[in-house]
Amino acid sequence: MTADRKNDHVWLASEHHRPGGRTEFDDVTFVHHALAGIDRADVSLAVQFAGFDWRVPLYMNAMTGGSAVTREINRNLAIAARETGVPLASGSMSVYFKDQSVADTFRVLRHENRDGFVMANVNATATVDQARQAVGLLEADALQIHLNSVQEIVIPEGDRSFGDWGPRIEEIVEKVGVPVFVKEAGFGLSRATVLHLRKLGVTVADVAGRGGTTFARIENRRRVGDDFAFLEGWGQSTPACLLDACDVGLPLFASGGVRHPLDVVRGLALGASAVGVSGTFLRSAHDSGPDRLIAQITTWLDQLKSLMSVLGAHTPADLFRCEVRILGDLREYCRDRGIDVTRFARPFPTVP
Repeated sequence: MTADRKNDHVWLASEHHRPGGRTEFDDVTFVHHALAGIDRADVSLAVQFAGFDWRVPLYMNAMTGGSAVTREINRNLAIAARETGVPLASGSMSVYFKDQSVADTFRVLRHENRDGFVMANVNATATVDQARQAVGLLEADALQIHLNSVQEIVIPEGDRSFGDWGPRIEEIVEKVGVPVFVKEAGFGLSRATVLHLRKLGVTVADVAGRGGTTFARIENRRRVGDDFAFLEGWGQSTPACLLDACDVGLPLFASGGVRHPLDVVRGLALGASAVGVSGTFLRSAHDSGPDRLIAQITTWLDQLKSLMSVLGAHTPADLFRCEVRILGDLREYCRDRGIDVTRFARPFPTVP
């Protein structure tokens, strides 16, 4: 039943993924300066945050594992990560704690990507020992803990006790032995939550906002009657989360609803250290194997460099200094939250 559920997740995630479609990323626009451009050869995609050095500001976020079908998908993801230098995270490893025979469906991420940056993924109910097992199985460079309370209430057999998640995260941070990244599962991290995570000693907060694949929606599709459909629209978008928390002093990752390289650039301009993609890359890995995914990622990285050259950004960090306008529903959200969006409409230093 667990393997069937994992396979259902992949099928439903692919079905729900719709290229295009409007999100609040579209409320983020750049002021174009026609003489601000730089030579493309002078653009570097390298990023530094929390003591890490990544070749690119893009990563493949938590997706899958736990069945024969998902092993093949993870193999394709790992090969693509190896060939493009993109870091990646495993799907939730909770199934591994229940059935260790599925270990290789996760282990393949490291087997095919010996020198890459790999994140193991567990939920906030994991014990310290389980967190260490997950890290050990993947020889992981970091541990990703996902927060998914909304998803859990949709799962009939899901968790209903959320009060000890904070103390559990703090204990794992202290004892697991690798940096801990915490992410939402499609509903966003508020400023208050990011501040709380900083106090718990977390290394990175991945805001993982509304706009992309949500496992609450997927789990609802597995229920008779879709009786949690009223949760559609719950939470904050990824750009809203970034605007809310970009100055709290904790490195942020941006995932959730990232459709194309322009969304990556938008996320970086709003203060993200790196931007994660799931649904778009999952579809390629599921449908066509590693070659198509490698080509897709290579194109994204090439387009990122081109966009940065137009914007006059030598590095991804420079994008945070670009002149950005916040429009529409996103601007209204910022107004209600008391967020000063005019601070993002600052002239870029290299503008003539």
